[in-house]
Amino acid sequence: MTAEPIALSRRQKTTGPNHHLWNNHGTWWLHATIHRPDFTSHRVRRNLKTADVIAARQKRDHVLARFSASV
Repeated sequence: MTAEPIALSRRQKTTGPNHHLWNNHGTWWLHATIHRPDFTSHRVRRNLKTADVIAARQKRDHVLARFSASV
C-alpha cells in the first residue's frame, strides 16, 4: 500500500506567497489543517513569533516541510 501525501487546507484562498499565514495584530501565525491518508485531520496553529512577513514565510515553509516529512 502506497501512502498518499498529506493535504493542507484553509478556508481562505491558498494561493500566493502568504498562504496559510495569518497576521494577528502584527504577529504572524501559521494556520492549516492537515488531512492524512487515513482520513483523519489535524489542525495546526503556530505562532511564528515574528512581525516580518519574509521571516514568517520561511518559518511556515520549515514547519510545513516537517509535517510533510513525518508522513
